[in-house]
Amino acid sequence: MNWNGAEDAGLPAASLPPPPPLEWKFSQVFGERTAGEEVQEVDIISAIEFDKSGDHLATGDRGGRVVLFERADVRDRGSRRDLERQDYSISRHPEFRYKTEFQSHEPEFDYLKSLEIEEKINKIRWCQTANGALFLLSTNDKTIKLWKVHEKKVKRISKMNMDDSQAIGNGSIASSSANSPRAYLPNGGCSERPYNHLSSDFLFPPGGFPSLHLPVVVMCQETSLVARCRRIYAHAHDYHINSISNNSDGETFISADDLRINLWNLEISNQSFNIVDVKPANMEDLTEVITSAEFHPTHCNMLAYSSSKGSIRLIDLRQSALCDNHFKLFEEHEAPVPKSFFTEIIASISDIKFAKDGRHILSRDYMTLKLWDINMDSGPVATFQIHEYLRPKLCDLYENDSIFDKFECCLSGDGLRVATGSYNNLFRVFGCVPESTEATTLEASKNPMRRHVQNPARPARSLGSLTRVVRRGEATGVDANGNSYDFTTKLLHLAWHPTENSIACAAANSLYMYYA
Repeated sequence: MNWNGAEDAGLPAASLPPPPPLEWKFSQVFGERTAGEEVQEVDIISAIEFDKSGDHLATGDRGGRVVLFERADVRDRGSRRDLERQDYSISRHPEFRYKTEFQSHEPEFDYLKSLEIEEKINKIRWCQTANGALFLLSTNDKTIKLWKVHEKKVKRISKMNMDDSQAIGNGSIASSSANSPRAYLPNGGCSERPYNHLSSDFLFPPGGFPSLHLPVVVMCQETSLVARCRRIYAHAHDYHINSISNNSDGETFISADDLRINLWNLEISNQSFNIVDVKPANMEDLTEVITSAEFHPTHCNMLAYSSSKGSIRLIDLRQSALCDNHFKLFEEHEAPVPKSFFTEIIASISDIKFAKDGRHILSRDYMTLKLWDINMDSGPVATFQIHEYLRPKLCDLYENDSIFDKFECCLSGDGLRVATGSYNNLFRVFGCVPESTEATTLEASKNPMRRHVQNPARPARSLGSLTRVVRRGEATGVDANGNSYDFTTKLLHLAWHPTENSIACAAANSLYMYYA
């Protein structure tokens, strides 16, 4: 990892010793696969997001479903605020349990463009809670939806005119003389005279009921979780939506596709404002596209978006209605080395995240993780190498399209560490403090450290001495340390708990959780 001007970038001073590396342990897994079990495409997780409190976690999958989890170790002991009043320290690591799930999106077809619109969930963002209800935004390629999840008391029918022991099927009273020709009087009595055009489905007690009353709907103590779609924000993007981000004002959010960023009000679904438009008059002049966008965590007028050329632009909504002109540009100055066909492809930023304090931006491109200070646009504060051993294999990665994989990144709540995924269902955690050597490699499994253990008796081999040459387009190979790698098993999505050292990550259809 490389550090550039870290002391002036708001990071802890280098004179202070860096914190010791965290020791990560397995916590939970949801949807674990058995050996040899085939994963269905619709079950693969495509989005993960903690809410601001860290008490809820949402995942989205390629089948358009959203699954919610709630923290169990806090709820079983009372609210977090009550525990703080009692000076009760939560010594256990965060534990979650299944809460509910709902179908957020369905597959659609755009008849004007003759295009199928997948139901896959691209992003999930939590909104502010209100009256005990949870609100979240979910989006596929074209449509954003606002969901409300709340507990609803179960309603039951009571005070019926019949005994439960006599009720059958749809609530009618059983009769032993169903075809009796007797007619019924209005007060419930019966007459022996025939009434041919009516048939009897009931057997009334002699003399009829003393009085008839309507059934009453009563609320029970039981509750059930209900998910309701409150708003649908549609028909605003010509290209696939890659990002949504809530504003700190709690009223607006942005959505971004390849060429435009739109600003929405949560209460207005039929209108949005285009604030960034990079589409040229002639599409042949297009040189870069928008890859990710995010609001500043505290300044409601500021947002950042990244591009396929590896740059990050910071814009201020107060400058103009159309923010095509940025007020800060972050990009790494290229070293005087010859460019290759893959240089621009691997420079494309797949994800950006603001630190909790809003001072730093974390970006992920194909090969590296970069930390930027918004007050220093000369270059990144730190650069972390993710899988440098794949650099000689870029041609193979291009052939099997793996070079276009979009890995996400995340920061810890205290800003001291960053994390991102890689292949073989591995993810890496780095220390952000200057002079820190923390660089932990973990595997999304019940034994996260097993890939990380090296055999000390075998020296590490250089990239040029790999014994196995991967054939063009092949999806497996061997890394510099002799470990096999598989391009088909990749950890694209992960999220860091906002207040504790806990990470949730997705390996295909399984959700793994770790703590330190």
